[in-house]
Amino acid sequence: MADYNAMELMISVAARELENGATCGVGTGAPCAAAMLAQKTSAPDLVIIFEAGGFKPELPEMPISVGDSRTFYKAVIAGSMGDTMDYCARGFVDYTFLGGAQIDMYGNLNSTVIGDYAKPKVRLPGSGGANDFASFCWKMMVLTPQDAKRFVEKVDFLTTPGWLEGGDSREKSGLPPGAGPHRIITNMAVMDFEPISKRMRVISINPGYTFEDVQENCGFELLKATEIRETAPPTGVELKILREQVDPYRVIIGR
Repeated sequence: MADYNAMELMISVAARELENGATCGVGTGAPCAAAMLAQKTSAPDLVIIFEAGGFKPELPEMPISVGDSRTFYKAVIAGSMGDTMDYCARGFVDYTFLGGAQIDMYGNLNSTVIGDYAKPKVRLPGSGGANDFASFCWKMMVLTPQDAKRFVEKVDFLTTPGWLEGGDSREKSGLPPGAGPHRIITNMAVMDFEPISKRMRVISINPGYTFEDVQENCGFELLKATEIRETAPPTGVELKILREQVDPYRVIIGR
């Protein structure tokens, strides 16, 4: 029986995507935990950037918001939201983590409304800085539970651009060439995007699941990589750091 839970697996997988010396725009919650884990393992020189303006802080513990004073602790810059967005627009930010209530096959996200915009079933928080991060950071990643209500054929509202309508539609829209969705990490699998069509593609399956499980919990047809791997579970070192240094109160990993 596994000695880790789905959240610990997702955070560990995300942390491994962040190479040493990269820049990463994060919010709070699981993305922050992934960035902290990366900093404490394989990427000690990872530059963590918070939306409110903290650049490369030495996080003493998990912050509770992007403007928490801990996001500025021993930072190289104590800037503003304008500084963060400026860095994104100038192409200085390699990775970002985003999420939403809905995601489609091209990685477009909706965090605005469920249903018709004028008369929604549910009104959601909206973009915040998500549109800016997704538009200008080079690689967008999403950590999210896998279910058919969240993975939909078409988002009800386009809050955050992914690969738009696929193919070269994102570049034609005027967004920077080469920037866009990179990885979708769920409790069941890890997905990337097929290079030509830009459709979501399964590249690894988490232990205990099959491709059929993943497809059953998705509202559109998923592509399959030529060789689908089994996702490597968290190591003992990763779990120890996560549980003792990153999130000792289990605020995130206890979910």
